[in-house]
Amino acid sequence: MSEQALDLRRSLHVAWRHKIIVGIVAAFGFLLGAGYASIHPSMLTAKTLVVLPQNTPNMATEVVVAGSDPVLKGAIGSLPRGTTLITLRNTVQVKSVTSTVLSFTAKERTSALAEATANAVAGSYLALVGSSSSPVGHVAGRVLAPAVTATGTSPVVHLLSAGLIGAIAGTLIGIIVALATRRNDRALRERDEIANSIGVPVLAALPVDHPSDPAGWVKLLDDYEPDAVGAWHLRKALQYLRVSGLNPGEGNGNGNGMGGATSLSVISLSSDKGALALGPQLAVFAASLDIPTTLIIGPQGDVNTAAALRTACSVPPPAGAGRQASLRVSVADEGDIGGKPKGRLAIVVTVVDGKAPKMPDTMHTAASVLAVSAGAATAEQLARAAVSAAVDGRDVVGILVADPERTDRSTGRVPRLAPPARRKMPTRLNRFSTEIRR
Repeated sequence: MSEQALDLRRSLHVAWRHKIIVGIVAAFGFLLGAGYASIHPSMLTAKTLVVLPQNTPNMATEVVVAGSDPVLKGAIGSLPRGTTLITLRNTVQVKSVTSTVLSFTAKERTSALAEATANAVAGSYLALVGSSSSPVGHVAGRVLAPAVTATGTSPVVHLLSAGLIGAIAGTLIGIIVALATRRNDRALRERDEIANSIGVPVLAALPVDHPSDPAGWVKLLDDYEPDAVGAWHLRKALQYLRVSGLNPGEGNGNGNGMGGATSLSVISLSSDKGALALGPQLAVFAASLDIPTTLIIGPQGDVNTAAALRTACSVPPPAGAGRQASLRVSVADEGDIGGKPKGRLAIVVTVVDGKAPKMPDTMHTAASVLAVSAGAATAEQLARAAVSAAVDGRDVVGILVADPERTDRSTGRVPRLAPPARRKMPTRLNRFSTEIRR
C-alpha cells in the first residue's frame, strides 16, 4: 500500500512539474467540450396534455393522427418564421398517456419555443379532429394541461458541463503524456540517484536564487540569507570539507589544504544555469560565519553562462551594500590564478561544457564538488564532468544539489564500503594447547 501511495505521489509531482503541458491539454479539452456543446446544445422540454372523450375508439389511431403531417403543417403558422415540417418532425413527440389522454412533447433550445411548439401542435390536432374533415371522425377533445414551464438543463450550464468534462479528460490525457515523457527522461532528480551516479555523497541540497543579470547577482552577494534548513545543510557541507572556524573558539588551523586555510572548486555544467548560484551562496554563508572567504569566478568553459556573475563580481560593491565584511570577490581569466588567495576559505566557481566538459586552466584547490540542479543533468553528464576533473587532478569529493525535488525523501549519502571480513582459519589442537586452556 505504501508503494502505491508513493507511486501516486510521484505521479502527481511529475504532473505538477509538467503543469504547462497538462494545462494546455486540459484547456484544449475544455474548448473541445464547449465546442461540442455549442454544436449540440441542450434541449428544453415542454409538454401539453390533451384529453379525449371516453368513447374514443382507438387511441393508437389518435396518436398517429396527432403526429401526422397535416397536424404539423397546421401548427407552422403559429410558430416563429423559419420553422419547417422537418423541424417539427424531429422536435415533437406524441404519446398516449392513458386511454383518453395524449401528451404532446416538444424539445427546443429555449423554453419559450418549446412551450409554443407543444401548444401549437396540440391546438392543430384539436382543430383537425374537431372539424368535418377529420380522418377519424369528429372528436371533441380539449387541452387538459397546456405547456407553461419547460424543463431541462439551461444552455449555459450545458456548455460549462461539457467544457468541464472535456477539461477533465484533457487533464488525464496531459498526465499520461507527462508520465510518458518522464519515462523517457534520463535526468537525475532524486539525491540518491545523483549521488550514486558518480559514487560521491550529496553534501547539501537547498533552494537557490536564479539571477538573470548583474544587478541580481549583486543583490545575492549582498543580501543572501538561507532559511534554517538551508543554513544547516551548508554548515554540514563546510564541516565535511573540514573548513575551520565553524564553531566558537575554533582555531584557524595550521595545516595546509583541508585542515586550516582551504580552497574549494564548485564545478557546474553550462546547461544547468540554476546550479551556478550554489558557489556564491556557499561563499556568502561562510562569510556570514565570520570565516574570511574569497569568491573567485574562474575562467569558464562557457563564458555566456557566467557572464552576468563575472560582471557583478568585477564591480566594487556600492556604498551601503549589505555584503559581508569577511567576503571578497574577484574575477580571474585563464591562467591568472596561480598564487594562494587571501582568507581562510577560497571558493572557485567553474562552469564546464555539459556535452564535452574540459577543466579550464585555474588553480588546483584542496577539494572539488559538483553543483547540479535536480532534473538538470544525466548520469553520463555528471560522470564526464567528474572524469574531466579527475584527469586534471581535481577529484570530486561531494555534490551540491540545487532546488531539490519536494517529494524526494532520499538523502544522497553514499555508504562507505567496509573492508571484507578476514575469515579465521581453523587451528590444530594438540596436547600442549589443551593443557594451557585447562
